[in-house]
Amino acid sequence: MAAAAQQTDNNRSFLQEHMSRYPGDKYVEGWATLWKNKGDEPLPWDRGCPNPALEDTLVQKRAFIGGPLLEQDGQTRRKRALVPGCGSGYDVFLLASFGYDAYGLDLSHEAIEFCKQEEARNAADKYPVRDPAVGRGKVTFVQGDFFKDDWLEKLGLQRNSFDLIYDYTFFCALQPSLRSKWALRQTQLLSPSPIGNLICLEFPTTKDPLAGGPPYAAPSTAYMEHLSYPGEDIPYDTKGNVISNPLRPASDIGLERVAHWQPERTHEVGKDENGVVQDRVSVWRRR
Repeated sequence: MAAAAQQTDNNRSFLQEHMSRYPGDKYVEGWATLWKNKGDEPLPWDRGCPNPALEDTLVQKRAFIGGPLLEQDGQTRRKRALVPGCGSGYDVFLLASFGYDAYGLDLSHEAIEFCKQEEARNAADKYPVRDPAVGRGKVTFVQGDFFKDDWLEKLGLQRNSFDLIYDYTFFCALQPSLRSKWALRQTQLLSPSPIGNLICLEFPTTKDPLAGGPPYAAPSTAYMEHLSYPGEDIPYDTKGNVISNPLRPASDIGLERVAHWQPERTHEVGKDENGVVQDRVSVWRRR
């Protein structure tokens, strides 16, 4: 456990030092550069597999979030799942194995090429079909900017096309100044309720906000405020904590948190020094 914690600290220090060289508008370039310079070594955040909390959510909460197939207008179709900032593509492969048509989006061309190569090598063997009656969904990787629509056009899709969006290390990788824009974009991409589910694996929930990032501190209160009031400026105090107003009326376009829990399993990086899970899972829908 101590060795794992030390490695985590080393990875965070590396990321923070690297990204400090890409201030302001060059921030996204910093992430792309990591992929360009990857070589044969794993990237600092790469765990080599999906987070088990996502797998458990798809299994244990199926009755709540629904299965991967949807009856609509007398026809059956696969639900579309989106993983923004998909990185190595592990979550995309997992979602497809459950039967979703899964889309991986990343700004880095190199990341997308890696995902395609991984799919060609052994994705089907590593991620066997979970339910033969449902089968495997289609896997699609696309390079693009989460905040723009050009990648949707490449896919022949419109906004509000995704029945499931999964966010794990995307929210915490963004500069906090982009969080209001991140939340608004989720509302633009998520399909209507009760079909559309945004699943957030909240991490890191206990980090000191003043410690900087990436990853930036991402307590549950930050998700709550930004997704409740997408596109709006959310105030933070001098210690970097969200200032919430429980008497504030709900936003008409805000998402509603319909479930929130502590997962039984997660990556080691999401646990404290005693092995206690600090990550949380939240599910959001349109009001």
